Amino acid sequence: MLNIILAGAPGSGKGTQSAFIAQKYGLKHLSTGDVLRAEIATGSELGKQIDALISKGNLVPDDMMYGVIESYISGLPKDCKGTIFDGYPRTVAQAQSLTKLLQKYEMEAIMIDLLVDEQLLIQRLIERGKVSGRADDNLNTIRHRIAVYHQQTEPIAHYYLHHGNYFAVNGNHTMADVFLQIMRIVDGYKNR
Repeated sequence: MLNIILAGAPGSGKGTQSAFIAQKYGLKHLSTGDVLRAEIATGSELGKQIDALISKGNLVPDDMMYGVIESYISGLPKDCKGTIFDGYPRTVAQAQSLTKLLQKYEMEAIMIDLLVDEQLLIQRLIERGKVSGRADDNLNTIRHRIAVYHQQTEPIAHYYLHHGNYFAVNGNHTMADVFLQIMRIVDGYKNR
């Protein structure tokens, strides 16, 4: 089973590339952002707590996220080819938990990190906000989300690098060029 952790700062193209990867390799796409926004839409108490965090650009606590991820993994069909984790893990503690959880199900994952210059990230997110109307795509929140990413999420790259399953991709290029880089990594990993 092929499990890919697609990482990168907000605006790096994780959602777009996840869709390409899912279609090409027949993988399930787990977007934690979509899952969390769906929970918010229910109006539940948990959804309200999540909304209070996300609307300010903060991360959802590890225990909340772990439950969501474990429920997802335990429910995968037997014929599943794998999963793209888009937006998870976001902390080293979450990466460690995910590694243990995958081992429990006799799985492993590789991390593909989309590296994009900060000014390009801001430009992409401002444009996305104009189109999508997402409340968290405004300049102040964007800057905060990028700072949180550098502080809390970027260190997971070192965790996966240390475990020998980290791959970097130059995300400053076109969507097609970025996807070509990703395909080379995935094909190489599958054929090892």
